[in-house]
Amino acid sequence: MMGVMVSEETRATTSTPIRSSAESAEPRSHPTRAWATRLVTVGIVLTALNLRPAITSFGALLEDVRDGLGMSGSVAGLLTSVPPLCFAVFGVMAPRLARRFGPGVVVCAGMVAITAGLAIRPYTGSAAGFLAASALALMGIAVSNVLMPVIVKRWFPDRVGSMTGLYSMALALGTSAAAAVTVPVTDALGGGWQSGLAVWAGLAAAAVLPWIALVRVRGADSRDGERTRAAHPAPRETGGLRITRSRTAWALAVFFGLQATAAYITMGWMAQIFRDAGVSAGTAGLLLAVTMVMGVPLAFVIPRLATRMTHQGPIVVALGVCGLAGYAGLYLAPAGGAWAWALLLGVSNCAFPLALTMVGMRARTGAGVAQLSAFAQSTGYLISIPGPLLVGVLYQHSGGWGLPIALMAALMIPQIAVGVLAGRDRTVEDEAERGVVL
Repeated sequence: MMGVMVSEETRATTSTPIRSSAESAEPRSHPTRAWATRLVTVGIVLTALNLRPAITSFGALLEDVRDGLGMSGSVAGLLTSVPPLCFAVFGVMAPRLARRFGPGVVVCAGMVAITAGLAIRPYTGSAAGFLAASALALMGIAVSNVLMPVIVKRWFPDRVGSMTGLYSMALALGTSAAAAVTVPVTDALGGGWQSGLAVWAGLAAAAVLPWIALVRVRGADSRDGERTRAAHPAPRETGGLRITRSRTAWALAVFFGLQATAAYITMGWMAQIFRDAGVSAGTAGLLLAVTMVMGVPLAFVIPRLATRMTHQGPIVVALGVCGLAGYAGLYLAPAGGAWAWALLLGVSNCAFPLALTMVGMRARTGAGVAQLSAFAQSTGYLISIPGPLLVGVLYQHSGGWGLPIALMAALMIPQIAVGVLAGRDRTVEDEAERGVVL
């Protein structure tokens, strides 16, 4: 990268005889740039694989962890609500840390935090220690969540859709793999839940390596960010962007929050809906796995399609209609069409990679993407916190799934509406400059 920048500056400021020497230096710099780009791609994939196993591996062994640490039901419930809270609180810090140290350094530190948290928490010996170590891992996940769109925008500005798709596909794969294989791995390691949870620290440790190598090659990621801001004044303007003055930012934040609400409700309650309808426990778990696995191929296709459209509203509507059809099926014939409802809800949950893609498309600069990503994800995760809890309350007081399913379907309507608004072809910088307010 430095070699390319030097070559461009040399051609702009020196005479013709020196130009040829600058051009001769380009082939030597190109392999370094290509190697760094491949390293970033590996880092993005490994990072995405590690952004959900801390949550889904715990869910697979929740009963064992409760028995082993003597957790009450309320404490266990608190643990299931901690992830979106941590994502909201710690995600806000990511843009400031990225401006100070560089996004690559911060993501590297995030992977270290995930590794440490996952390695420590099974052996703390207490519920409080388990919660603290989980919070450490979730802090690393939160900052990486926010900065992944920034990394994609900076390194692949002409391939936002395909790289967001690759990242989203890896994230979905990590989510479903941790849910599916944690119990078999635990059994293979002797049946102790501690080893079954700790094994995921190894995957997180592998994700640290490409970022360490990349930061060393770059010299210092923060100094590179300063050079970029000096060469392009627009990001400096974006650094003071009043993101809350943008209708698009608010629409994207609410869209992100509502799709996250649907996803957490699905992960937490869908298997129980099927079981209460008479489906066996094993089949109910398989149905949930099918719903989650649907995100693997579609998370690659949808972002690529979205970047080829000037308005992403039609995709939002299509995903929302799939969600409404799935909820209608759960209400009318949960067991009779179980596989169809699982597939439809799996398609609907692919609003997540679409939201990430729109974050990269609704801002002009890397600094703008960082602010928009932090705002949309932090606000969105705060919005998502009450949903799964409210579903549980409605289920307990009504004695059935009619009201909870009605709530899920009702939330899909505003999700479609704000998603269409967020999908319009405009940027948050333009809206802020014009003083657009709600």
